[in-house]
Amino acid sequence: MPPLAFIPLLALLLAASLAAPFPQHAPKKSCSLSKYQFPVPHELKAMHRMKAHFENIMLLSDRKCSTRLFHRKWSPAELSVPDRVMLAEAELDLATAMLGLPADPSFTETRQQPLAFLTQAREDLRGCMATEAPSHQPSGKLRHWLQKLQAAKETETAGCLEASAILHLFQVLNDLRCAALREQCT
Repeated sequence: MPPLAFIPLLALLLAASLAAPFPQHAPKKSCSLSKYQFPVPHELKAMHRMKAHFENIMLLSDRKCSTRLFHRKWSPAELSVPDRVMLAEAELDLATAMLGLPADPSFTETRQQPLAFLTQAREDLRGCMATEAPSHQPSGKLRHWLQKLQAAKETETAGCLEASAILHLFQVLNDLRCAALREQCT
């Protein structure tokens, strides 16, 4: 019979040897976009302030835009959840890229909070796509719109794309809200 001091050590070794054949997996990180269903009021105020500031700047400029990226014949509600996430991610990519362009110092200050919010939302969406639908292929509707977006990036001026992204910012936020909903959105 082993001395009493060795019994806890034997129990520990036995527990370790029994647990070894069963792999321990880290818990799967869940994808939660619920905070984007209803952005907090100070975020929305910052978006309104930035859009109004930009509209005042536009009144003084002569930006002409022929792109109609945000005029679609379909609604995000018609898309699957992974397609809605891809749509919102593409729109956020455009918006954050345009808000990251050099600008008038007063506009640079106005856009900091919205840019931080949109950047975080984009990163959260990317994380969700990576964990939930890493190999998802977009539907025909979305694929066509993504091609239209790519063509616009290659042919339109940065000023035109910036105006389009900022002037349709609340549509982007609505599409983000729609992506955050797991059930059908309206």
